[in-house]
Amino acid sequence: VQLQASGGGLVQAGGSLRLSCAVSGGTFTRYIMGWFRQAPGKEREFVVGISWSDDRTKYADSVEGRFTISRDNAMNTVYLHMNSLKPEDTALYYCAADFSPKRRTVQVLTTAYDYWGQGTQVTVSS
Repeated sequence: VQLQASGGGLVQAGGSLRLSCAVSGGTFTRYIMGWFRQAPGKEREFVVGISWSDDRTKYADSVEGRFTISRDNAMNTVYLHMNSLKPEDTALYYCAADFSPKRRTVQVLTTAYDYWGQGTQVTVSS
């Protein structure tokens, strides 16, 4: 299974970006998909996730109302729509897949995820 994240870039505060994560291999529709981010000197943190069974989502408090996750099962792709970006959103963003057949809910711990993309840089200038 391979995850390819893209869409990062440099944007001014208040701007928007859309990240994409294309998944190859495996059965995409059975993965819980998540986005994490890691700023320099900080630990990787959960941003948002979406379940495979009923498209339920879970957001970190810091992005609730500004970020939206969606998935296109036909394209094996998950998206992260980021609006009203802030300088504190600057980080390397990773997509991840949790393939636990019995799990139905989005997990926030990195250890729950089996596969990771390479990361895409998001930089928000003030």
